[in-house]
Amino acid sequence: MQGEFSVWQFFEDGSYEQVRRFVDHVDAGIAFYHYTHNVAANIGITRRVIITDGGDSTNAEWKYGEGYTFPPEWVGKDMDPDMIKAMKTARARGEI
Repeated sequence: MQGEFSVWQFFEDGSYEQVRRFVDHVDAGIAFYHYTHNVAANIGITRRVIITDGGDSTNAEWKYGEGYTFPPEWVGKDMDPDMIKAMKTARARGEI
């Protein structure tokens, strides 16, 4: 089954790429975590990562040097790596 979420990353040179297309919320969340915690994000090559939905609305945003900027309840927080691990495990078991 095809999902409705896509994940995009934007680079310091102004280029961008879609790293996930039409995935479900679990795969989008796992990819979002990955692209906001990898080496490129840590050193500033990646400047922004977003999740968009089927209506092209931004559902989550991370910016280099600022962290999570959207949704408002995520500002100043970070995603829990244990939650990401649990989502991956549950997905592998076919539970979600």
